[in-house]
Amino acid sequence: MAELDGREAVVTGGTGALGTAVVGRLVSAGATVHVPVYAAEELERFPYSNHDAVKLHEDLDLAVESDVAKLYRAVPSLYASIHLAGGFDMGPIASTSLDTWEHLMRLNATTCFLCCREAVKTISERDGRIVNVAARPVLVPTGQMTAYSASKAAVAALTLSLADELAGSSIWVNAIVPSIIDTPGNRAAMPDANFDAWPKPEEIAETVAFLASPRNAVTRGALVPVYGRS
Repeated sequence: MAELDGREAVVTGGTGALGTAVVGRLVSAGATVHVPVYAAEELERFPYSNHDAVKLHEDLDLAVESDVAKLYRAVPSLYASIHLAGGFDMGPIASTSLDTWEHLMRLNATTCFLCCREAVKTISERDGRIVNVAARPVLVPTGQMTAYSASKAAVAALTLSLADELAGSSIWVNAIVPSIIDTPGNRAAMPDANFDAWPKPEEIAETVAFLASPRNAVTRGALVPVYGRS
């Protein structure tokens, strides 16, 4: 029997490069995977749109409370909730606008908070797993990323606090901490970089799958680096 046979998972950001790898890995493990979709054009590059084990929930904004509640109401037997949705921007603080700050907080911190909250309410007294995604600048200070780093630091703090809050339950909360991931978008943005050193989405998906599965019997409150050789 596959490790996630008969279990349901939510993967936010599931249509992105890392999300696609995670969805594929969970499906191969026997899970039914629920993927929220903000805009229909996301599905043009998503290979699991018509997969029997993948359920799409369209026209949802994960920064809107009612939309997030609607998503989780549709998954009453939730086991794993994996929160990959987010955004990136960078620049010196002197030219970082309040709009940019609030936008990144909304995309990264607010969406994670709302999804964690609804996941906990849905899983309730059952066993479950929550996996968030922070970022390397949270652990390794990186210049010109103050707003982005702060928004991901909020995700890290949320993860640690929630893991402690739920310590007496059987809901384990962890976060992966990626460096630059080897995606087509990142290659296009940094054409002179050493792509071989960047972790691949499929490699990171293996770590996510472990943290989100029953194989993870004891790990909670961890910020797990997934840097590879980068």
